[in-house]
Amino acid sequence: MRIFASYRRAGLVLVALAVLAGCTEREERVLFNGNYYPGKARAEKQDRRNFTAFVRRAGRGIEGAQQAVLYEATRYCLDNFGTSEIAWKGAPEGTEGPVYARSGDTVTVTGRCIIWS
Repeated sequence: MRIFASYRRAGLVLVALAVLAGCTEREERVLFNGNYYPGKARAEKQDRRNFTAFVRRAGRGIEGAQQAVLYEATRYCLDNFGTSEIAWKGAPEGTEGPVYARSGDTVTVTGRCIIWS
């Protein structure tokens, strides 16, 4: 189980690295399950390692929206702290992966970028 999680995390990192230089111009948009889900991540003011990432247009496909919000979260941590390690807020102990929240057409995740010293 741990090996699978490591491969999954490595895959997310590779995807994020491949497109970090791109912006959201039409030809450079990252698609998930064939759809574009506009998204962002916002930091907590007291500690920028804490963040909430979100994507819109979840009605196009929840699985794609979940992949897109993970991408936004990973991109936030890589851009700001050089890490793809994330501690997900609300995840039960012993489980991996985020807790997805959906409100209308928006999917969000909340986490903390883990910096190893």
